[in-house]
Amino acid sequence: MATAIAKAGPAESVEYAARIEHVSKSFAGPAGQQLVLDDITLDVAPGEFVTLLGASGCGKSTLLNLVAGLDNPSAGSIRTDGRPALMFQEHALFPWLTAGKNIELALKLGGVPKNDRRGRAEELLALVRLQGSYDKRVHELSGGMRQRVALARALAQESRLLLMDEPFAALDAITRDVLHDELTRIWAETGVSVLFVTHNVREAVRLAQRVVLLSSRPGRIAREWTVEIPQPRRIEDAPVAELSIEITEQLRGEIRRHGQQ
Repeated sequence: MATAIAKAGPAESVEYAARIEHVSKSFAGPAGQQLVLDDITLDVAPGEFVTLLGASGCGKSTLLNLVAGLDNPSAGSIRTDGRPALMFQEHALFPWLTAGKNIELALKLGGVPKNDRRGRAEELLALVRLQGSYDKRVHELSGGMRQRVALARALAQESRLLLMDEPFAALDAITRDVLHDELTRIWAETGVSVLFVTHNVREAVRLAQRVVLLSSRPGRIAREWTVEIPQPRRIEDAPVAELSIEITEQLRGEIRRHGQQ
């Protein structure tokens, strides 16, 4: 039986941003119930940056959706420190609103008084280095700028946990590298916890304090790595490349194992 997803209350002292305990998820398919995630147990500590890595279809995004509360687990329990904020691969901005108004919408839903919204939206745009972009329409923004606005909108929710589902996958390499720097800076400045889904091994090592590898479907935790490389890091740094090679070999083994089943 699935356990309801719980949010820690404001008076409850917690030692985690997210606590995932023995979570499994199945979906109905032509051949009956298909097991996508199997017995996942994982904590994300307050202020920790964790990347979820694995081959396509291993259940990374499914797990993120469960933590976000968009779906319920088939078994197990999930607890989070407050309501998480979710950022997708697509920016999902409303094209009829300006950059600032997109952020203000999140502030409105969060109960921020109307007179305070513009100032707060401009502060968040400055945080993602888009000063002066309040009145720009979505079509006037580059792909990287749109993702910055989407990040600012997620941060507007004042969540202690930011869930990111391959947010930079559609960007070119240079823009993605710049946004890696920006995300690392914002994470350090805000103290928010991050659970970041990617299939890019070097991106995972570049960003995270801890990399968690999921096996091919059904997704299980195959291995974890603590990344002790000091920030700031670069994709091309030798320690990043060295750890990426080790993780890639493990990932290849998981893919080969799945192909032989």
